[in-house]
Amino acid sequence: MFYRETGQFKTSYAADDAIFPIRQDFLGFGIIMLIAFVGIPLVSNEYYFVAILVPFLISGLAALGLNILTGYAGQLSLGAAAFMSVGAFSAWNFITRLPEIPFVISFILSGLAAAAVGVFFGIPSLRIKGFYLAVATLAAQFFIEWIFTHVGWFYNYDPSGSISTPPLTLFGFELTSPISRYYTTLTIVSVLALLAKNMMRCSIGRDFMAVRDMDIAAEVIGIPMLKTKLLAFAISSFYLGIAGALWAFTYLGNVEPAAFDISMSLRILFMIIVGGVGTILGSFIGAAFILLLPIFLNISAHALLGDLVSQQFLVVAELMVFGGLIIFFLIIEPQGMARLWQIVKEKIRMWPFPY
Repeated sequence: MFYRETGQFKTSYAADDAIFPIRQDFLGFGIIMLIAFVGIPLVSNEYYFVAILVPFLISGLAALGLNILTGYAGQLSLGAAAFMSVGAFSAWNFITRLPEIPFVISFILSGLAAAAVGVFFGIPSLRIKGFYLAVATLAAQFFIEWIFTHVGWFYNYDPSGSISTPPLTLFGFELTSPISRYYTTLTIVSVLALLAKNMMRCSIGRDFMAVRDMDIAAEVIGIPMLKTKLLAFAISSFYLGIAGALWAFTYLGNVEPAAFDISMSLRILFMIIVGGVGTILGSFIGAAFILLLPIFLNISAHALLGDLVSQQFLVVAELMVFGGLIIFFLIIEPQGMARLWQIVKEKIRMWPFPY
């Protein structure tokens, strides 16, 4: 079979510790990147860029940020959208009040601002965990939403509470076209996803997983709880802050608290549950499932039934089928859809021998 390690010899520690130790994985990643950067723009139109591809990439990045905290570090959070809103409002203020700073630097600063807020609300994790920590992060969701609704400085005292985002510029060119926004989002998401995959393989990721599996044993062997948990909140909030900035600037085109409500936090949580908790790939699989499946069900219903039923019935039926499929997939594989892909890869590597 084509997925074999036979004949692939490691001649150095660096080769053995590579981010893609198997040559086929590296080639597969290269093909995916080639399709994303070259193939998809050739066959997609403005609708696919704006309505499907850009929100999918940003949602995958947001799910990745939550997965670092919940999947790898084991700290349950229901306030993902709140940290996204911190990144969105911070990016708007940095870009509009300091226009001489490149937007990439502004995005990084907005991620750092979200990380600082995440560390503040992560302090209770030193004493509480589980559902109690989830309630604490839920309080952060409502508190941050209230701040951005009632403190006028953040939204430039606009009576509507919603502010339009200025166009992003790079080397004097405005990134306003759908394809430029897609490339901007894809580049940032790809870099951050690779950094997260590499980070989870080093001592930081091992400390996170040790705290997740048994925090008392991790503390006994010398892993500092204060540093590890707060670092998990900081890194997670940084990723969510960047995702919030992208959501506002490359997708919505405006910043408003209503775009980052509790329903978005729950949707991001569903993404990592369906895709796979504690996996980088699962974050993007879950985002694709949550975002693309309703669109597919809607198109299929219109194609099969046409005008035989009302639009209201189709909306309700779509939600019922969508929820049923989520339960179905979780029953088949509670560890998420990424685990199904991992099982397929293991069977291919072992074939034709029994597994």
